[in-house]
Amino acid sequence: MWRLALRTLKFRRTSFVATFLAMFLGAAIVIGCGGLMETGVRMAADPQRLTGAPVVVTGEQTYESNALTERHRIDPGLVDEVARAEGVREAVADVSFPATVLKDGKPLTGEDASYGHGWAGARLTPYALDTRLAERAGARPGSFVDVVVRGETRRYRVSGTAAQRGDHNPDAAVFFSDDEARALAGGRIDSIGVLPETGAPTSAVAAAVRSAVGDRAEVLTGERRGLAELPGTLSSRRTVVILAAIFGSSVVLIVMFGVASTLGLSLQQRSREMALLRAVGSTPRQLRRMILCETAVLSAGSVLLALYPGQLLGRLLFGVLTSSGVVSSSIVYHAGWMPMAVGVVVTVLAAAGATRFAGRRAARTEPVAALAENDAATRWFSVPRLLLAVFFLVNGIGLAVATATVMEDGPSLASTAGPASVLFCIGLALLAPGIVKAMTALLWLPVRALTGVCGQLALRNATTANVRMAGAVAPIVLLIGIATGTLYMQATEDAVSQRSYDRNILADYVLDSTTGGFAPDVLDRVRATPGVAAASEFVTSRGFVDAPDGPADVDLRGVSADGVARSLDLRPVAGSLTDLRDDTVALSDKKAGEYGVRVGDRLPMHLGDGTAVRPTVVALYTDNPKQQYLTLPASALAPHTGDGLPHQILVRSAPGALAEAHDHLARLAAAVPGTELDDGSSLAGRNNQIQQILVAANYTIVAMIVGYAAITVVNTLVAVTRKRRAEFGLQQLTGATRRQVLGMLTVEGVLIGVIATVLGTIASATTIVPYSMVKADSYLPSGSIGIYLAVVGGSLVLVFGATLLPSWRGMRTPAVETVKAA
Repeated sequence: MWRLALRTLKFRRTSFVATFLAMFLGAAIVIGCGGLMETGVRMAADPQRLTGAPVVVTGEQTYESNALTERHRIDPGLVDEVARAEGVREAVADVSFPATVLKDGKPLTGEDASYGHGWAGARLTPYALDTRLAERAGARPGSFVDVVVRGETRRYRVSGTAAQRGDHNPDAAVFFSDDEARALAGGRIDSIGVLPETGAPTSAVAAAVRSAVGDRAEVLTGERRGLAELPGTLSSRRTVVILAAIFGSSVVLIVMFGVASTLGLSLQQRSREMALLRAVGSTPRQLRRMILCETAVLSAGSVLLALYPGQLLGRLLFGVLTSSGVVSSSIVYHAGWMPMAVGVVVTVLAAAGATRFAGRRAARTEPVAALAENDAATRWFSVPRLLLAVFFLVNGIGLAVATATVMEDGPSLASTAGPASVLFCIGLALLAPGIVKAMTALLWLPVRALTGVCGQLALRNATTANVRMAGAVAPIVLLIGIATGTLYMQATEDAVSQRSYDRNILADYVLDSTTGGFAPDVLDRVRATPGVAAASEFVTSRGFVDAPDGPADVDLRGVSADGVARSLDLRPVAGSLTDLRDDTVALSDKKAGEYGVRVGDRLPMHLGDGTAVRPTVVALYTDNPKQQYLTLPASALAPHTGDGLPHQILVRSAPGALAEAHDHLARLAAAVPGTELDDGSSLAGRNNQIQQILVAANYTIVAMIVGYAAITVVNTLVAVTRKRRAEFGLQQLTGATRRQVLGMLTVEGVLIGVIATVLGTIASATTIVPYSMVKADSYLPSGSIGIYLAVVGGSLVLVFGATLLPSWRGMRTPAVETVKAA
């Protein structure tokens, strides 16, 4: 049987190309998404500055399995305890903070943006000091240089410069004495670099250090040491994993559908061959074994060839995430055996399922019936097919209903909305032969009236060969449904976020610091500026509320009590925002109800660096479903962020003094090193940039899925068209012209496009409508109608290109030879 299968593959190479390509591309895409998932789960980064320390002790970067967004600094007292651990030769404290060198009162920015460190940490790095920074600043040993640290300009004597060592190229740095560095960093340290004794195994030293520090710090080895230099990186793990999970699950379904449809089409087109084998004595079991052997050979070849392209595709996807800022470029891409195994299993299972489903009928059909059926090819209905279609349709509708009624507005909303259209598309595709026949009957009169003889031929083909036409309609339904649903889902997300942020920001101007934050006196200087009515510091972070059912992550905003009411659109319903000082918090009335607190209560929570606090609730304001953040005093929140200072000041001008305020603020910005002045809309623009980070990743993965669906469309249509060459030859021999045949195919293409567009639009609605209801309180999505027209137009181009071009080329061969070759 293996010999027969191999000979079949050898002499029918063309008919197997579509199936092989579907398996190959499907396996590659699944492997790529699997690599993205593994990278997110493992989340490791090679060290840069700490490359000289085999073991690194740093603050815990998680709180009850939730990733912290800010650096969790540790107690300097741990240095001595780590140094006493068995196998440790030396423990070196490391500290990092923004330190911007000035030249002529202007910061040296760009590639020479610098950070300050203690001199003891220099032995852990691949350099002593980068001489580029010294050259740009005009600094030489014995000279003085101005450095902005913690918002203040300080003058330091340069004691020396040194060249970079090794191949690493970390950020330019300024080294201070250890005591000065620790004081500038607020008294705590970032990490401890552990240098083992000569010959001491790293694993044994790491175990001893873990025993010494207990749960007060985290011990990192190997490629995870780099996480100590990238505070907040673990928070991007959730984004990567969610992206990989959502699109990975959709990819698996689409690949299984694509492989099954192309393999089923191939077997359907070989029904005459199967009938002849039955007629010469082959048993159904032998035919099933032959088909299974053919599929096994195709599966093995396609997945083996897809292993390396799958790795490249995964790296391409990861490159999009790093270039758009979703994850740090220092994160190491991982794609081990697991993604490859998943890709192999998915492809093989899809092929095996399609073989069992499509090959069973071909193997069991009686020879005479099979030969007769080859011409009509109208039988398609079966109970298993109906049950499978109902399963997918019900689950698609169930996810749509869950999105609209159960899910709350948040990152996980897309996890139910996105797959809904995929499942519904597959359900419609399984019922496509019956739907095609019904819709053809509805379109019969207008098509016949408008297209004449060509249309009549096309309508008869659609009616008598509805299974064949359904094979062309199904992948286009998938293409239109997925592309339309996903693109409008993203457009709605962008529009809602932009509108909400625009309404929430009342400030006319924003001052930005590029040197690590503003000193406290800058806010007073802004408030004293002519034309300024109010000003508030503005700090952003992310923390956790200790809710009864576990930590609930929440956005945090730090503001100034005296200026927040005129800078942000917060409408109090209880308490007063002017009481937002010291250890206090304000939140929306909806959030207060969820947490079970009211004005005067304490709210247990953890800030972005893991610090536990219990601020007093001093105000409740009207809930904004799109901006659900907690508001704290900037002076309380800023010390628990990476740089420890506010980076922005929101400014509201006095009535009629907009231009005056701008001129005076511009002079103030010029007097404070590293300060930039923007209008209030820039904050919304930056928020939109954050949204665009995920947009780039989403569009890339959607393009990959749509590309696979498009290839499936082309494969299917080309295969169907090539199979009909004998039919076209017979039509020409009976008097039809080439133009009439192409006209018939054009009408068929229009029918395919119309039916697929209607079904694809219905399927996309299972994603678009519930998502828009939750996000925008509307049944209609945001976004231009051009998105829909582009998707439908692109699908029609594929339809006509994959049918008319092969047909035109095929009809260049004389009709007699075409019929004889069949």
